[in-house]
Amino acid sequence: MKRIKNKKAEFNYFIIQELEVGIVLVGTEVKSIRAGKVNFKDSYAGIEKNEVWLYNLHISSYEKGSYLNHDPERKRKLLLSRREIRKLQIKIEERGFTLVPLELYINEKGIVKINLAVAKGKRKYDKRDSLKEKAESRDRERHIN
Repeated sequence: MKRIKNKKAEFNYFIIQELEVGIVLVGTEVKSIRAGKVNFKDSYAGIEKNEVWLYNLHISSYEKGSYLNHDPERKRKLLLSRREIRKLQIKIEERGFTLVPLELYINEKGIVKINLAVAKGKRKYDKRDSLKEKAESRDRERHIN
């Protein structure tokens, strides 16, 4: 099972809630995902007309895709039930909350899924605290070993 993680998400955001969602893709996008050619830089999800869309997720063009290749930066529809969309909409209307993709993976059945998170952005001093904690835990690990 191939998992591609958004490494910056936990550094830039406080994760409030996670949920697993499906995504609508074309064939060449699935092949590029299997090859690991995905970049999460600046990607986020938004709700428009009661549908959830994923923006700025860069899935590189498939080398052997010819003229049938996809646009790497196109917006992609996420698959959620109406009730889930309503719950998410209520949460992200609160001040400071956003939808951020955490990881993209292919499950046991061969279906591409995304872990989507309701998150709140960190301020600069929160990020400094995260770096400090990471350095301290790394030092503790060195002293133990």
